Amino acid sequence: MHKKLDIGLKLGMLGNIVFLLFGAITFIYMKMMQKNTKESTLLNIERFEYFLLFLGFAMIFAAAYFILISVRMRGKLKIAMWLYGCMEAFLMYCELHSYDTREFYHPYSLTLAIVHALLSAAVCFSFLQFDPYKKPFEILIIVCIAIILVGMLGNVFEIRLYFSILFNAVAMTVLFAGIIYMLKKEIIEIDCHGDSARVAEYRGFFDGDDNEKKTDAQMASEKNKKTNDEDVSSTDTDDDISE
Repeated sequence: MHKKLDIGLKLGMLGNIVFLLFGAITFIYMKMMQKNTKESTLLNIERFEYFLLFLGFAMIFAAAYFILISVRMRGKLKIAMWLYGCMEAFLMYCELHSYDTREFYHPYSLTLAIVHALLSAAVCFSFLQFDPYKKPFEILIIVCIAIILVGMLGNVFEIRLYFSILFNAVAMTVLFAGIIYMLKKEIIEIDCHGDSARVAEYRGFFDGDDNEKKTDAQMASEKNKKTNDEDVSSTDTDDDISE
């Protein structure tokens, strides 16, 4: 795996994990606030919350940068990653400062929840550009989109948009972890700057089952083996004729 791509994918996964940790600490903070905990303790927890929040977003934007400079082409995916990070940062700011943004931000709005979920699902779908038409990767994308859409249902139970944002973090964690795993197992391949040019043969979710889940490296290896077998067969035939 390309070193910078590996860094970018791991930062993306860890950034979303940190964001989930931020959500858990926030939940504890709210519970402690209801129990009239000392203000000094609450202040320390709040500082730690903001540290996790900024760290998570820093890692997410760093992930987008490393993927931007390492992966060839895929302009739509690169733009989508940056826009997604900006969207989540803006919405989280509105959530944490709702007393200042209440004039235009409505955290219980069904329309906002639907639009947020659909845009997030579209960003998740754009990751398919990494290596399209590979069945295991397509299944991973479908699962992550499903997680994102489930988060939209929080609005039905009158939960703030914050719930949907956390579900996005779960989906993105699963997505980055899945991509890292599939690259290590050579289920998918992502061409990066500095790699040799390759001709890819793709098979999608709705294609036949023959030769499925084969990477380009595996198919090239089989092709070379077939060529070598033909050369050996040709040599044996020439020896028989000469005798």
